[in-house]
Amino acid sequence: MTVLVTGGRGHVGRSVAKRLLAAGEKVRVGSSDPANTSFDGTAEIVEVDLARPRTLADALDGVSKVFLYAKPETAGAQVEILEDAGIEHVTFLSTRSLTFLDADTNPIAQLHVQVERALGQSSLPWTFLRAGTFSTNTLQWAESIRTDGVVHAPYPEAYAAPIHEDDIADVAVLTLTEDGHAGVAYALSGPAPVTQREQVVLIGEAIGRPIRFEELQPEQYRETLSRWGRSQVVDQLLRYLEMWNKRPVPVIDQRQQLLGSPGRSYRQWALDHADDFR
Repeated sequence: MTVLVTGGRGHVGRSVAKRLLAAGEKVRVGSSDPANTSFDGTAEIVEVDLARPRTLADALDGVSKVFLYAKPETAGAQVEILEDAGIEHVTFLSTRSLTFLDADTNPIAQLHVQVERALGQSSLPWTFLRAGTFSTNTLQWAESIRTDGVVHAPYPEAYAAPIHEDDIADVAVLTLTEDGHAGVAYALSGPAPVTQREQVVLIGEAIGRPIRFEELQPEQYRETLSRWGRSQVVDQLLRYLEMWNKRPVPVIDQRQQLLGSPGRSYRQWALDHADDFR
């Protein structure tokens, strides 16, 4: 069996590929910039730019299963290509936002539901991983921590249940290597809610020096977030911070149900990524 892992430059994609290789599977890593994608292991690196679905078709020769990232603009074309290639299973990295009551109007949910709907209406066996806040989102703080030892953000007491990329990868590999997961959507979160202030403290402990938290007004933070996403998504991220301010977000850790052990804590993630903040 050969598995194509799209999003090969991302933290989750790299973790999925590494775990598949460790399980003895053949892996093809797809990246929109293969020349600048490095991978420790025996995985083949190919060009896959989901904005140009033809590159997906070219990468599927000999592939049985696919780990798929979201590119809603071309979801229909992607699904047609996957069907034509006779793919046996697709595991799609979706979002926990689809489990919230505002999913019909939530822009993050709507970006992913287009892909879920296209897969759901296809003949392809699929699994959806509806993951919550990624721990890697806090890498946006890395530069200011390295240079000034400070994090600038609003709502220091806003909670999240951030999930380690390796926990998402563990479940992805399970769905790609074992039967019984077709037609199922798994909701995934980290094992415990932590505030932004607590996350900053844990990063400081991991790197061995204290980090200051300097509170911003939400509109000031909007300028920072606008570097990474469209305005509707930025608005939603700020709404989440306000929604979970001083209110612990519920934990939904289906990873523990599937694998029999709790997910990795944010403390563990900070230790694993300490060098990113030094």
